[in-house]
Amino acid sequence: MVANLEQARAPAHTTAVLIPCHNEAAAIGEVVRSFRKHLPAAAIYVYDNASNDNTADIAREAGAIVRREPLVGKGNVVRRMFADIDADIYVMVDGDNTYDPAIAPRLIEHLVNDGLDMVNCARLPVGDGVYRPGHRLGNRLLTGLVARVFGNRLTDMLSGYRVMSRRFVKSFPALSTGFEIETEITVHALELRVPIDELSASYISRPRGSTSKLRTVGDGMRILRVIVHLVKEERPLQFFSGIFLILAATSLGLGIPVVFEFLATGLVGRLPTAVLATGLMILAFLSLFCGLVLDTVTRGRRELKRLVYLATGAHE
Repeated sequence: MVANLEQARAPAHTTAVLIPCHNEAAAIGEVVRSFRKHLPAAAIYVYDNASNDNTADIAREAGAIVRREPLVGKGNVVRRMFADIDADIYVMVDGDNTYDPAIAPRLIEHLVNDGLDMVNCARLPVGDGVYRPGHRLGNRLLTGLVARVFGNRLTDMLSGYRVMSRRFVKSFPALSTGFEIETEITVHALELRVPIDELSASYISRPRGSTSKLRTVGDGMRILRVIVHLVKEERPLQFFSGIFLILAATSLGLGIPVVFEFLATGLVGRLPTAVLATGLMILAFLSLFCGLVLDTVTRGRRELKRLVYLATGAHE
């Protein structure tokens, strides 16, 4: 009886479904209707990202709250959505109708019942040709790289379908502009060591008339650059220690023969090589010292981000 009274008094969680869109007229209507069916109490927001078709009109007719973001790029849209929308629980999903809306209640239940800050939805391709080989390979390589550096807690880092808590969303400093935003979200969660988990759901082909905006090579390289940048920012000692080892090894490779020649003859026959080896060793130790200093700075930044995260209200 007491438990029932507590449940009755507990405030209901407000849920927002966030759908970034660019030219998704062929799919967005069904996406909005499906999420309205499976999450009838949720507010559904469609952010039209400079579309030149009738994506916004179709989304509005289907029952979504439509807003616009003129800066092209998924990262720009996500940053705007996270800043504008207030809710206890955020469901972020792509507007291409490839993800399963029916699993959304289960994702939310897992987030709330287990006190998590993010539940990622790993993709299980259904049918042939759903997941292009280049995308599949790139996802495995990039997810594996992030797992090796920051922690192996997710298997599908680039999924566009995830559920997040308020305190996670409001403490996330979105800086990316494009499809690399999923990588930034994942690294933020891994660096703060917040409670996260992953569930799997079906992933189907786009509807006829809908085309992917993801460029396998171009966007893959952008994501790789972001990973390298995040390693430098979040793991500076590892990053600059790697540079130190490369420079020091090169310096020793060039300088040892010069030293042996000097010991044997008393002469430095290859002066330019000796100067180059010395310069490389100086640069190597400068790199190492930079890593040590920046590691201290990064620790302070991480503590500040953690304080912001703890100060932001979460779902009860």
